Amino acid sequence: MQLAAVPPQVPQPHPAQPPQLAPNHQAPHGGYVSPIPVRPTHLGHALAAEWTKIRSVRSTMWTLGVLVVLILGIGLLTATALSGHDVNPRIAFGFFGVMLGTLCIIPLGVLVIAAEYGTGMIRTTMTACPSRARVLAAKAIVFFLLAFVITTLAATLVALAMSGMVGGREPTVDEWLRATVGTGLYVSLLGLLALAIGSLLRHSAGAISAMFGVVLLPMLLAVFMLGASSLQWLTKGLINYSVPNSLATLYGIPFLPDGSGPEGWTPLWILTAVAGVALGAAFLVQERRDV
Repeated sequence: MQLAAVPPQVPQPHPAQPPQLAPNHQAPHGGYVSPIPVRPTHLGHALAAEWTKIRSVRSTMWTLGVLVVLILGIGLLTATALSGHDVNPRIAFGFFGVMLGTLCIIPLGVLVIAAEYGTGMIRTTMTACPSRARVLAAKAIVFFLLAFVITTLAATLVALAMSGMVGGREPTVDEWLRATVGTGLYVSLLGLLALAIGSLLRHSAGAISAMFGVVLLPMLLAVFMLGASSLQWLTKGLINYSVPNSLATLYGIPFLPDGSGPEGWTPLWILTAVAGVALGAAFLVQERRDV
């Protein structure tokens, strides 16, 4: 029996295999591709980062907590002590608690930026966000809004308590606004000035000392010069443009009620100009100095 010859098997070409996909952290040719989506950053990201930092630091909660306790506690104690007495306007003496509260907002404004320079964390911040102007702007916005909301709410509660417990003339709408919104703006701008000084000096203790000097020194110098008749013009100027008198003016009870100093909303506009100049200098220096 004769077997039929079997033709040799010709190997069939295999279909081309598609290239295997590399894992999401490796490029097809061995390069690295981050699994984190890359997208352009903007001010919103910096604001979110600064909000996370400012609310996660213990000093923020303690400082703002003491601020609220001082404004509410001293305001309510004053309202209780003056209950049944006439004050014009009724809400005037809410000034005392707010004045002491400024001693809390100043250190917080300095620490918002100077603390990062002291610990060296500012290098990490600048690496994550190379735009220095954006970093400073985000810090200023977050701090200003937080201080404004807290101070305004506390001042409003004190004003409402005084209006209900103290006798005297009913405050006008303008007086209500100055004692609540105006006070919140003034204290927040004072904290913003402290932030600018902290950015310029980059030293927490030095910046806090400088700001306390701005707040307290004019009034102390005026007290020491009260007996010098030849310096009465300087004494009046130091009193009229000091921070304590500016706050008292917003409440309608200036220290020198002779009309020689700023009245109404004028102290707020003066502080706005001063804080704007200091913040502008901080932006300018921030762009030119290394970290």
